[in-house]
Amino acid sequence: MKRSLVVIGVAVAIMAAWSVGRVQGQKGQAEKILFVDAEQAKYNSMSKGVSSAAIRGDANAGAHATFTKFDPGQDNGMHTHTNDVWIVGIKGAYLYKDEAGEKRVGAGDFLRVPGGHKHWSGGDAKEGALFYEESSGKFDLIPAK
Repeated sequence: MKRSLVVIGVAVAIMAAWSVGRVQGQKGQAEKILFVDAEQAKYNSMSKGVSSAAIRGDANAGAHATFTKFDPGQDNGMHTHTNDVWIVGIKGAYLYKDEAGEKRVGAGDFLRVPGGHKHWSGGDAKEGALFYEESSGKFDLIPAK
């Protein structure tokens, strides 16, 4: 049951990305099927305790989708992002905190973090986190003051 929820969540996120791309004038690009296995993807270290595997786009340049991993106990501190970030939990749990409280984004759960919204994020102390992440713009992490 959990696996089917994850599959549905990822499918919805991918459809949303496709829709955003169509709206942003990318109609001239050839459409093709895209399949990436999170367990087989090639992960690259982004920072201490964080790695990601590109699914589409370039997180350093613009709109993108990635599989991202947080090591167990990862602590990213309080920060913001310029652009909205959409997250679907796959394994473990992405931990989220802001002034309104805490969220545990586990397998099949969805979280949208609006650009400019101050929050803390990290990984479950035992399992870390594996999640699908998407944004309509480049990824950045701006430490909160």
